Amino acid sequence: MSLTIEERKQYSRHLILDEIGEVGQLKLKQAKVLVIGAGGLGCPVLQYLTAAGVGTIGIIDHDVVDQSNLQRQILYTIDDIGLSKAETAAKRLSQLNPFVLFNTYNEALTRENAIALFTNYDIIIDGSDNFSTRYLTNDAAVMTNKPLVYGAIFKFEGQVSVFNYLGSGTYRCLYPTPSKPEDSPNCSEIGVLGVLPGIIGSLQANEAIKIICGIGDVLTNRLLLFDALSLNQQILGFEKEEASEIIALEKDYNFFCGITSTKEITLDELNKNKANYNLLDVREIPERERYHIGGQHIPLGQLSKRFQEIDITLPIVVYCKSGKRSQRAISFLKEQFDKAIFYNLKEGLRSKI
Repeated sequence: MSLTIEERKQYSRHLILDEIGEVGQLKLKQAKVLVIGAGGLGCPVLQYLTAAGVGTIGIIDHDVVDQSNLQRQILYTIDDIGLSKAETAAKRLSQLNPFVLFNTYNEALTRENAIALFTNYDIIIDGSDNFSTRYLTNDAAVMTNKPLVYGAIFKFEGQVSVFNYLGSGTYRCLYPTPSKPEDSPNCSEIGVLGVLPGIIGSLQANEAIKIICGIGDVLTNRLLLFDALSLNQQILGFEKEEASEIIALEKDYNFFCGITSTKEITLDELNKNKANYNLLDVREIPERERYHIGGQHIPLGQLSKRFQEIDITLPIVVYCKSGKRSQRAISFLKEQFDKAIFYNLKEGLRSKI
């Protein structure tokens, strides 16, 4: 394998770096990287790995572009709303670098497909936004012996680390047990500074390039903490725990992370029998004002103080934008009303907003 004349033009600034040069650029060209999620973290990861010349990039994401994504997911535009993130990202990235092969997977990462997918790649990059996927990604990476570049964001703070590289510790060494669902809200519930995923995702891409080229000091057995408001950075060390060895995937990662299974109902099914249910909207006030399908309105953050207001004389359909907040609301409400019947509005109001 060699670089073409056009590739030499494309990567000229890499080629003149002694630490990368032609040998390093060829390593990048031969590398295969799978990115989990094409959202806030995935966008900058994908952009910089594409620009760097990683030869094969896999993108797995079952979501579609929403207008609220545009504040931080800078691969997309207004014209992309409603389109597949994975396919839209690949199309746009191919305009940045025509020498990269993109494999798109318009599906969720699951225990059924993770091992087979990971086997085809050299490095896995976690751009997910929930603990179920993070633990699944970690476990599948360990079982397939793939380095895992981890990133996470929370309001104004971010984390980066590299797991399972050359015998290093894993995500379970750092977080042996998952947080409770109610203690780990995502950005759709609490917000996030738009530039933060750009910073953290760029750091993830940097770690991947270092691993591929064999340069620098890879961030293993250490966790980088970044505060966007103060620009303070800390690097905390952690030890590999032998108890973190993984020999099989969990049977149900939602259950492992404390997310209980819930009955679901589609919007079409609900509309056919709406009189048979009470509705509960757990979105924020601005979301409610833009569009709603009726029922009581109690934002998720207020639910613990106002749950007694809920009418449980009929089965209750809880809804939000995507179905995630409503799932968490139901987990809480089941503990308060042991005889009430709850349904989660499948995929929320995403298709209607």
